[in-house]
Amino acid sequence: TDLLTLTLNPALDLSSAVDAMLPGPKLRLAPPLAEPGGGGLNVARVAVGLGGKARALSILGGRTGEQIGVLMAQAGVPVVPFPAGGETRQSLAVTDRATGGMYRLQFPGPDWDGAQTPALLDRIAAEAAGLAPAGLVILSGSQPPGMPDDLAQALAARLGPGRRLAIDTSGAPLARLVRAPVAPPEILRMDQAESESLAGRALPTPADSLDLAAGWVAAGVARMIVLARGAEGSVLAGPRGLRLQCRPPVVPVLSKVGAGDSFVGAFALALARGAGPAEALVQGTAAAAAAVMTPGSALCRPEDVRRLAADCVLTGA
Repeated sequence: TDLLTLTLNPALDLSSAVDAMLPGPKLRLAPPLAEPGGGGLNVARVAVGLGGKARALSILGGRTGEQIGVLMAQAGVPVVPFPAGGETRQSLAVTDRATGGMYRLQFPGPDWDGAQTPALLDRIAAEAAGLAPAGLVILSGSQPPGMPDDLAQALAARLGPGRRLAIDTSGAPLARLVRAPVAPPEILRMDQAESESLAGRALPTPADSLDLAAGWVAAGVARMIVLARGAEGSVLAGPRGLRLQCRPPVVPVLSKVGAGDSFVGAFALALARGAGPAEALVQGTAAAAAAVMTPGSALCRPEDVRRLAADCVLTGA
């Protein structure tokens, strides 16, 4: 297996559309589309769509969790369920046809039982043993309420330097990774809003983002750090002064949902197949650009990724 993805706070994503989003009257929605949601589940789907092999370990509970497992199987991704008390959360995305705007609503999920944390780490370590030598473990998405903020660091320490770990998280766990680095992962990725929030300042240019990422690498936060910059693509800082930027071609934007997960899936798969950071950055950038060309919460299409990769502009290599 190329990738083992971890989804700690999954959701069943329901999407629909309405002629006009108005308060008061009953609104007749279009037939809903149900999809598995959560960073790691999406990353695994992207990797498999691009011809890779991925397994998805996810905390799942109740009938909603069972439905997510069925949908993942239909997408060709084996799921490793970790049982949790309560019902896995659901989310609802409704597109207003009159304006083109999307309303994204999320129900709360179950709180995490801290007593299960050691068993979760044990299960992840056991599953990681089935990866190919170059394979990656990818922790992607938010954490459920009650889960310790240092779980990502505990996981990095548990896997050790012999197993590559990529992290794309948010909130307090991300802040802890940056401000109190312990057992740094191989890769840390974040979007522009997250990097600016942690930096405490705006990052108006790619050079500003690269300086920040390089400083974090030097401080031992991660071996490689990728910062997204929206339509400007992404930058990457790594060991021995490595500094890269990849800019995608201009594409029509239908929805930005799923761009980050598409980037991570393509980027990680390229690394697992032996590509260097530069080629992986190109593949991830092409996948993110391909994702914004799809409607709603749809992920990148493989044929778009292949076409756009040839038109991405890489600098610094």
